[in-house]
Amino acid sequence: MGRPLPGIVTRRDMATNRREVLQNMVAQNPRDSFARYGLAMEYAQTGDFERAIAEYRELIGFNPDYAAAYYHGGQALEKLGRIDEARRIYEKGIEATTRTGDQHTRSELQAALDILPL
Repeated sequence: MGRPLPGIVTRRDMATNRREVLQNMVAQNPRDSFARYGLAMEYAQTGDFERAIAEYRELIGFNPDYAAAYYHGGQALEKLGRIDEARRIYEKGIEATTRTGDQHTRSELQAALDILPL
């Protein structure tokens, strides 16, 4: 397999473009929860878990009710072997989802917490 043909967009190009768009959106509005979450997910998808975790934490800092950030933040921490930190973020997520009444995400956070090693 050689290089892609000129004008052909590869998946890598699409991912890079998506990440750049999200980075620009966050730069323009750092408190845009949707853009910040999307950027964190892009980092996680490419294996850059440290950056993903930083974005999830930033998001939680200004939007503590963004339930999915707790779950995916915990998943990223688990992938890095940071189990105690994952446990803490899951627990904080359970508090947030209890407060907001988001039972579905609460149950997912609880399940993730329950399978962590002691």
